[in-house]
Formats: sequence, structure tokens, C-alpha cells
Amino acid sequence: MSDGKFPILYLGLLVGLLSVVAVFLIRQVLRTRRVETRLSKLQNKLKKEKGTAQEHYELGTLFLDKRLYTQSIAEFQKALKSKDLEGNENIALLHNGIGYAYAAQEQYDLAIRSYKEAIAQVPDYVTALNNLGFAYEKKQLIAQAVEAYEDALKIDPKNKVAERRSQSLRKRLIPSS
Repeated sequence: MSDGKFPILYLGLLVGLLSVVAVFLIRQVLRTRRVETRLSKLQNKLKKEKGTAQEHYELGTLFLDKRLYTQSIAEFQKALKSKDLEGNENIALLHNGIGYAYAAQEQYDLAIRSYKEAIAQVPDYVTALNNLGFAYEKKQLIAQAVEAYEDALKIDPKNKVAERRSQSLRKRLIPSS
């Protein structure tokens, strides 16, 4: 390769790399802006008037994404109290969200209670069962964690998370000889 082509190739690769980085950066900025706009609109609306369960759920989810767990829990609880909340699936979804926020704050007892409430509403709620297993695992309640993961596998035998965690935890339960 002659000396004249190397700088052109280098410059071309650099421009290409910078273009790719710019595209990803612009996408992230637009996504963040869209989330922040929706967050602001929801907060302003809910300050002025009573919101629907869906609006409180959406705001709670946005707070979860931003790792504002206390605010998220408050919004999910408002959604639970909302008069327009219908369906066991929606109630279970809210309890699972509350449990997730508690678990993220390492408040596993409260998380376990919330996950159990979600499962009481929808017994075949696999995500809540996985989350319950995780919370039990963090509390070092291995037998209960295995049971939660096994329950998830009964409903969804292809559940990779439950399968992997259950196998790993069962190895800990078996006494070594």
C-alpha cells in the first residue's frame, strides 16, 4: 500500500466510525427526549386532575426506568386505588411492579409480599413467580426460591431463567457426601 492511500483509508474509517457513533447518539437523545416529554406531560396532567389507572401505571413505569423507586411505588399504589382499574391481570401487573421496585431497593420482604399478591391475582403469572424466586434467593430462602422457580417451570417449561436458577439452587440444596 502506498503512503498516499493510508491517510485516506484511515480518514475514511474514522469518518465511518464517527458516523455510526453519531447515529447511536442521536437515537439515544431522541429516545430520552421522548421519555422526558411523556414524563413531564403525565406529571403535569396528574397534578391538575385525577388520573386513570393506566396513567398512574405509565408514570410508575417511567419512574422505574429512571430508578426512582419510591415515586414508582407511589404511582403504582395510586393506580391500585383508582376506580377505573379493572381486571386481575392489571392488578397483578401493578403488584409485580411494586415488588420489583422494592426488590431494587433491597427491601425483599416487601417485594415478596407484593409478588405473592400478584400471584394471588393471576396464579400463572410467570414473571411474578420468577421475581418471587429471585427475592427468596436474595433472602437466602433457597427451598422457597426453588419452589417458586419450579412453579414457573410448570407453567412455562421453556422458561430459561427459572430453569437456570432452579438447577443452580438445587445443587446448593443437595448435601455433599
